Amino acid sequence: MKTALATVSISGTLEQKFAAASKAGFQGVEIFENDLTQFPGSPRDVRLMAADHGLEIIALQPMRDFEAMPEPMRSANFYRMQKKFELMHELGTKRTLMCSNVSPYSVDDNARAAADLYELAELAKAEGFLLAYEALAWGRHVADYDKSWDIVKRADHPNLGICLDTFHMFSRGATLDCMRNEIPVEKIALVQVADAPYLQMREILQYSRHYRCFPGQGDFPVVEFMKALKEKGFDDYVSHEIFNDDFRASSPEDRAVDGMRSLIWLDQQSELPADHTPEELVDDVEFVEFAVAGESGEELVQLLSQLGFEETHQHKSKQVSLMRQGDINLVLNREPASQAHQHFEKHGVSVCALAFSTPSLKKVMKRADQFHCARFTNQTGPGELNIPAIRGIGDSLMYFVERKPVRFFELDFEPLETTRSGSSAGLIRIDHIGQTVASTDFLSAAFLYKSLFDFNVEASQDLPDIYGLVVSRTALNQNKRVRIPINMTTARSAAAQRFIDTTHGSGVHQLAFACEDIFKAAECVPAHLHLDIPANYYRDLQARFQIDNKLLARMQQWNILYDRNEDGEFFHFYTREVHGVFCEILQRVGNYDRYGEANAFIRLAAQSRAVGNH
Repeated sequence: MKTALATVSISGTLEQKFAAASKAGFQGVEIFENDLTQFPGSPRDVRLMAADHGLEIIALQPMRDFEAMPEPMRSANFYRMQKKFELMHELGTKRTLMCSNVSPYSVDDNARAAADLYELAELAKAEGFLLAYEALAWGRHVADYDKSWDIVKRADHPNLGICLDTFHMFSRGATLDCMRNEIPVEKIALVQVADAPYLQMREILQYSRHYRCFPGQGDFPVVEFMKALKEKGFDDYVSHEIFNDDFRASSPEDRAVDGMRSLIWLDQQSELPADHTPEELVDDVEFVEFAVAGESGEELVQLLSQLGFEETHQHKSKQVSLMRQGDINLVLNREPASQAHQHFEKHGVSVCALAFSTPSLKKVMKRADQFHCARFTNQTGPGELNIPAIRGIGDSLMYFVERKPVRFFELDFEPLETTRSGSSAGLIRIDHIGQTVASTDFLSAAFLYKSLFDFNVEASQDLPDIYGLVVSRTALNQNKRVRIPINMTTARSAAAQRFIDTTHGSGVHQLAFACEDIFKAAECVPAHLHLDIPANYYRDLQARFQIDNKLLARMQQWNILYDRNEDGEFFHFYTREVHGVFCEILQRVGNYDRYGEANAFIRLAAQSRAVGNH
């Protein structure tokens, strides 16, 4: 499979788009005509610039409103296309994309459309060009790809083929039957792949212009499409054509990498057998690393101490210590010459890295390289563990550790004498880690976990903040011991944006710790750290769940929230924010497997009040 990117898919100037596509590993580009029209140089300059970046210009697109038009528009269209052919020669491309007609003047006549396309294909043949005819999902008379195929088949010209675009196909609910059973591979002139969330929108044009995304980031059956394409023996370019507001407002380099990552994922997924079981590349959270320094760093240390954590180990050669409780490892990095300190200088006290345990370092790092993940190399001393890492969400890192034969802290750290006088809160493990990202990175963040680790990514949910909506979706591994809720908002004063403003970028905003006894944990945490929950919440809780009065009173005393479903119960409470980060303590009863989403609006409102009263 050869890979290409339509220039409309990413932001920037044409030169920036070429540079980003080339750096990400694409072999070709489709030139969106707007990009060419606004370019200050000549088409020949564009051709040379593409060549300098090692890119083939695979198509000029799109050509609109051509077929089945009355005179004098028909003659004007042929004149216009002749001028476009001249342009194509200067660009050095041999293919053009033609969209089905949306003009109110067009005639609903497949035979006439086929005749017009045949006549144009004859002119294209003389120029050495190939026409790719595409059914726009909002085409006036041709909106479904089986109808565009009927027209291409009627025209029956070797220089005319069909363009298969997954958005136009699946946004109208098309099946793959026509593609599988009727369209020969030699008549597929261009393939464009785009995904999208399933939305019920009356205006497909608006759906197309704002909600497309890379394959694997949405809900369309793009893997099945690619399997069917491969079964036909297709071996030409597969190209992205993405219209997305967030893509156009973000880094072209980052989005180009996302695009290449999605094609690699699509290619791999289409090769898997139907009964394939994903391999567990990541099986647990090994540690969370904080960048800390000065008095502000000690505020965090104090919070963690009040949650029952204690410093148990000190690094042999660096200003790095380890706090532990149960099977939870929190690394405090105060080392001045480190990536953590750079993170602190930019983001303040914050989580600078997550470490995941893996059954096979070799496999997970090979996968990271395949998916164009940037590696990070740490400074290690003699005999110290060199933990491999990649760049993660925002400016953070992801480390990977094999737990056997020993844990990471048994090699690089010295145990400390513990002096805890208070009782432990009984926290046993990290249940989930919440990350907040800018809206432009929301799809990218979830797809990183999906593509790299084969995590499942749940459908998005809207969480009502008092200042707007927070959108959340959770990525989780196969054994559900790694759960990463990812949040974003476009509301300027909502909690997710408040975090980004506080920490100057995307990062971890929540650490959720599981315990065995929620009331014991609540009693061990100082009352001033608890996030206050209004009494009205507990009156509503009683009405919904008919909770025993004594139990309800204990829950209200300790600001404990509650949820229940057919699988079990969920108790949880929150701490106040420290440097934008808050902790959640939770207890799952029975087989409850959610996150108490029904309580999110209570938590978000309480956090807003706490920040306002601080």
